Amino acid sequence: MTKQLDESSFLSGGNAVFIAELYARYLDDPSSVDSSWVAFFQELRDEGAQLIEDFKGTSGARRDLQVIGAVDPEAAAAAAAAAKKGGKPAPAATPAEIRQAQLDSIRALMLIRSYRVRGHLLAHLDPLGLAKIEPHPELDYRTYGFTDADLDREIFIDHVLGLETARLRDIMRVVQETYCGSIGVEFMHIQDPDQKAWIQKRIESIQNRTDFTPRGKQAILERLTEAEGFERFLQVKYTGTKRFGLEGGETVVPALEQILKRGSQLGMEEVVLGMAHRGRLNILANFMKKPYQAIFSEFQGNAANPEDVQGSGDVKYHLGTSADRDFDGKVVHLSLMPNPSHLEVVGPVVVGKVRAKQTQKNDEDRSKVMGIILHGDAAFAGQGVVPETLLLSQLKGYATGGTIHIIINNQIGFTTAPQYSRSGPYSSDVAKGHQAPVFHVNADDPEAVV
Repeated sequence: MTKQLDESSFLSGGNAVFIAELYARYLDDPSSVDSSWVAFFQELRDEGAQLIEDFKGTSGARRDLQVIGAVDPEAAAAAAAAAKKGGKPAPAATPAEIRQAQLDSIRALMLIRSYRVRGHLLAHLDPLGLAKIEPHPELDYRTYGFTDADLDREIFIDHVLGLETARLRDIMRVVQETYCGSIGVEFMHIQDPDQKAWIQKRIESIQNRTDFTPRGKQAILERLTEAEGFERFLQVKYTGTKRFGLEGGETVVPALEQILKRGSQLGMEEVVLGMAHRGRLNILANFMKKPYQAIFSEFQGNAANPEDVQGSGDVKYHLGTSADRDFDGKVVHLSLMPNPSHLEVVGPVVVGKVRAKQTQKNDEDRSKVMGIILHGDAAFAGQGVVPETLLLSQLKGYATGGTIHIIINNQIGFTTAPQYSRSGPYSSDVAKGHQAPVFHVNADDPEAVV
């Protein structure tokens, strides 16, 4: 029977230990297990013995498995033998102690899962301190029956968070550092278990914090200095001129650099960008490397390339461009799509161009060309073209292998505060309906953004 069960059976994986021990208890005393299990075990007959053997392992490779808190009969026999020889075995745990250990483990695992789901609600995401962080009962260890007296008690958590056992105090410290720092993560809504496990492992293995080398930190500082210096110059030189500055969101420049550099290492050859007005000039100058003289010429009312103009042209914060960037000998072609004043209409254009480029390059695994779209928070939440574009993401005729969406949260949409412009806590909430992981990052923490 066991040979006929596939890997999704409740007898396989983590349940196998429990089922095997339950069957062993049934063999000793059928009345000690629930009647539903009695009927099931009666059908096993001779195959039940094989289940027990599989559980114990071979004589040369015994399997050290048992249910948490259950009495190990072999260990009990060894303890009895030691007592006969005059030894002093460790005192056996009382039923009350076993039950307490089981409850501690279950409650601790429930607490950890709650931080994976809702830890972002306590994350420090607002550089301005406008949003008040409200305590959430599911993130309080007292909700699960723990008290302050339990903070230093060792709890078995079976290598969750990379720890076999840990004090409650240490569990709280790890989950708060991982899920409540400058990065809030929403990923538990993803239905694909492999995708969810991959993200969870990446986050928890480093406690959601990257230790940059001195050279890496210097590179981030250089990009930030360029971005902030550019905005300050324009403010002084062209005071009062409409330019849609990037002030407060300058960390998006080193973040884009990191995406490009890592992407080139993974075989990415081309990136198509789309964005609204805010920060466009800064991206043109410091990411696309458009010459400063061309940008300043446009501030004077001239065309950057007069010979290319046919007609009246367009305002400088609508214009696109293309460029090649070299990262350690790997060249990535960038193209920034022009867009009209309808802020989000460029989204489907970007995705369509990415798909067309992939077709041209015979990029069937969707790894050579990628789209990046920058949004304002109010536009992402408020314009219908955004969910309409997301709806195409998994369709065979339109899929591109994924698009990176970066939302620059101004905490105001034109003149409207967030609480009057959307129903959910985040402007990104619409993306969760399409199984997309969401990372909320405090823009005043450059290393977290990158």
